[in-house]
Amino acid sequence: MTQLLSTPPQLDRSVALFLDFDGTLSPLQDDPDAVFLEPGMDTVLARLSSILDGAVAILSGRDLSDLSKRVPQSLWRFGNHGLRAASPGTPAGEVAAPAPADLLADMMAIVTAYDGVRLEEKGPVLAVHYRAAPDRGAMLTEKLGDVISRYTDYSLQSGKMVLEAKPSGANKGVCLRRAMETEPFAGRTPVMIGDDRTDEDAFGMARQLGGWAVKVGPGETQAGYRLESHRDVAAFLKQALETS
Repeated sequence: MTQLLSTPPQLDRSVALFLDFDGTLSPLQDDPDAVFLEPGMDTVLARLSSILDGAVAILSGRDLSDLSKRVPQSLWRFGNHGLRAASPGTPAGEVAAPAPADLLADMMAIVTAYDGVRLEEKGPVLAVHYRAAPDRGAMLTEKLGDVISRYTDYSLQSGKMVLEAKPSGANKGVCLRRAMETEPFAGRTPVMIGDDRTDEDAFGMARQLGGWAVKVGPGETQAGYRLESHRDVAAFLKQALETS
């Protein structure tokens, strides 16, 4: 059952704004490589960052190098579920250390057995996409769970038609907390906007730190507010510009 949550309050100049990318600033697509910001959103985000003295960050599960190709580099970017970071004007930098070779091989052996399923390497994070084969979700969850249980530092997290093998440090909530301890985020009210299960950790952390969170789309959540789609997120952010 979908929770009935209210529309979020207007953003003001006291917030630190954290935004997921896929499904939040852009629509979800079968091909993740085809996903980019909607026209004009780069300008909206850059203007918001200026108004908030740089306290705007994109917090994504995408690899930082990939994320940096899709959002303005004038923003803070946290990729790989917070394992990698780039400050405004800074390139993505060195590629993150890869996942254990044995884990990669074990997961690849499972993925290649199914049409429409693909594995994406995001440094130490391994993502299995099955949007083109939605009926394989339960089977993949079981098989991948068995493999990952043999690696003590890894866990399996499910999202929207994706299963991710993540090391313990890859956590959006941990990333948000660390960011809030540093400039330009420190002393502000954290606001997290996201659409997927991986964003729930950041929702909880934002609320724990005295802020609030917005869930994009349907589904149970610990966020206190809801917007229906990435288009509503865009309208919400544009409204913040008009009232600032």
